[in-house]
Amino acid sequence: MSMPGRSSAFHWNIHGDGKTITPGSVVAPQERLSWPRTIGIGAQHVVAMFGATFLVPLLTGFPPATTLLFSGVGTILFLIITAGRIPSYLGSSFAFIAPVGAAMNQHGMGGALGGLIMAGAVLFLVGLVVHKAGAHWIQAVMPPVVTGAIVALIGLNLAPAAKANFEKGAVTGLVTVTAILLATVLFRGLLGRLSILVGVLAGYLTAVLRGEVDFSAIGNAAWVGLPPFQLPSFHLSVAGLFVPVVLVLVAENIGHVKSVAAMTGQNLDPYAGRALMADGLATVLAGTGGGSGTTTYAENIGVMAASKVYSTAAYWVAGTIAVLLSLFPKFGALIATVPPGVLGGAGVVLYGMIGILGVRIWVQNRVNFGNPINLSVAGVALVVAIANFTWAVGELRFEGIALGTAAALVIYHGMNLVARWRGTEPLDAAEDQGAQPSKLG
Repeated sequence: MSMPGRSSAFHWNIHGDGKTITPGSVVAPQERLSWPRTIGIGAQHVVAMFGATFLVPLLTGFPPATTLLFSGVGTILFLIITAGRIPSYLGSSFAFIAPVGAAMNQHGMGGALGGLIMAGAVLFLVGLVVHKAGAHWIQAVMPPVVTGAIVALIGLNLAPAAKANFEKGAVTGLVTVTAILLATVLFRGLLGRLSILVGVLAGYLTAVLRGEVDFSAIGNAAWVGLPPFQLPSFHLSVAGLFVPVVLVLVAENIGHVKSVAAMTGQNLDPYAGRALMADGLATVLAGTGGGSGTTTYAENIGVMAASKVYSTAAYWVAGTIAVLLSLFPKFGALIATVPPGVLGGAGVVLYGMIGILGVRIWVQNRVNFGNPINLSVAGVALVVAIANFTWAVGELRFEGIALGTAAALVIYHGMNLVARWRGTEPLDAAEDQGAQPSKLG
């Protein structure tokens, strides 16, 4: 499929008759169906991003309505910067949960927002380099064994936070976990992909019945108005918490661009740098006012794959709906009533899934753990992050995620450098003398 000739974030060609999609074809990013159908698909994208986007501010203590506002604005900004070529919703990034929590303990919400701005600025600069020089160097710096380790350690580092919330309402948390797992296998299509949202709703209902929900804030909130804003403050000590997250955001954005390109048959590599710059700017913008850091959302890829509609027009609709919903304070107050037990139950599943996503990167890229260098990279990085090793240097404070990320990068490149110098580079496991296949082949 060739790229449409006109490059604009505001122009879409009508796909076919605007009503049907011919077998074997897709609605390309620069195409759209009729507006009623496009609005309907945009609403589906809002539902798909809803659970995860709201869960992050609830877990970190950020105002949900403010996060929703900057999420919608960030999505619109992303569509403009990428010239309407890359369909994506920018939702709350789970990679920021741990550094935000640590920064809030040190410097409050303002300090955490300052950290988001730092991370967003670095991501923008990385995007600028990718836009000028291409993305090939990313693979050299962060091969799959390193990328997988970083993604895995971010999820597993959060395990204590999930436990702490879970113990505040164990019954509610257990219902939430059970509902998420059952929804995953009971339902097909969109509902099955929204298992986290279904589980949170089931847990919330349980919490209401058990008297664990305080509704007083809803009555005090206005019907219409701006969400609460918070100014950032900047502290050098949080830089070590946030900058490593940039590596995950780079991997997520590049992966999103590659996925959409494969599904639409278009070459989107020239827009990868723009995607990174857009996500960086969206995160900076969120940090200036009290929103959560953003990333491209895999949840919405499922909606596109099911509908065969990759139109960026649908994401304009989704971003606009998100902005409008954020202007109803009672709605934000309702979301904020979700109790710790529900958050703990959702966290048990989500944080574990983030960890296993790192393992999936290893599996998909056939990382060879018969190679002791790869084994060392993954093993040391995960232990450092799970145990939450901490190192303070003056005002700078490095915790598990930062140190685990640094360990993965230093060990991989350092061991390979020494091995090449000494001529002791490990052979592939299949080439080892006497190697025997396992029962699984």
